Amino acid sequence: MLMEQAGAFILTLTCADQVGIVARVAGALAGLDGFILDSQQYADLETNRFFMRVVFRAGGPRFPDADGLHAALAPVADALELDWGLASAEARPRILIAVSRGSHCLNDLLYRWRSGTLPIDIAGVVSNHPDLAELVRWHGLPWHHLPVGADTRPAQEAAMLALFEEARADYLVLARYMQVLSDGFAGQLAGRCINIHHSFLPGFKGANPYARAHDRGVKLIGATAHFVTAELDEGPIIEQAVERVDHRATAAELARTGRDIEAQVLARAVRWVAERRVFLNGQRTVIFR
Repeated sequence: MLMEQAGAFILTLTCADQVGIVARVAGALAGLDGFILDSQQYADLETNRFFMRVVFRAGGPRFPDADGLHAALAPVADALELDWGLASAEARPRILIAVSRGSHCLNDLLYRWRSGTLPIDIAGVVSNHPDLAELVRWHGLPWHHLPVGADTRPAQEAAMLALFEEARADYLVLARYMQVLSDGFAGQLAGRCINIHHSFLPGFKGANPYARAHDRGVKLIGATAHFVTAELDEGPIIEQAVERVDHRATAAELARTGRDIEAQVLARAVRWVAERRVFLNGQRTVIFR
């Protein structure tokens, strides 16, 4: 959090593109003595949608409290038919993390959270295996073991959704949670569930992707963070990264490099979502970095 954002608000909005959106929004904020710290906007000419993120704070005596801001901006939002949100720049979304046995993404998120460099509150960690309980409890976080099998999947997913609601979580982050979610589960958390996977998909689906990539002699490996949808690994992409490799790399070395990339990509995706920089745009996203 930048020091100048202390006491600031973040306004996010999307609507049908039209002339005068920026002027109307900036004028409304100016009329409230709002001082704009940062403003980004994008017009998608293919979908005719407009996206905007504005960070602002008090700049004079007319600046109201949060309720007053909502009330004052509502007429502009109605006139422009905005899909909009307003939040304190210091607000931290609550995250429930799901993981299986691989610890690299979970450990990275926990470190960043504990060191204060990731602006989230972690509501707890849920897993279908018991392996990482000690790590999570060392961080003082709630641990939930929900084993799953072919016959128990509906009940296990219902229990996970109940945990999500009880924890008042805003997002579910799959930090190498190695289970395929049902269509119903994905639908209930549409736009609120983030996954990380290796960028070999769909070319190297299934088990042992790094060994299979090694067999094919790939020259680039990477990772993709995306929102989860009913279509397996086809959801809107939030962030990606790659690293070049060559013929000398073994399958184990590819996996080692891949784990590092996965952790970094997932952390960036979670940060951008937490800072309200990510907008859904159909099957794509708009990211204000």
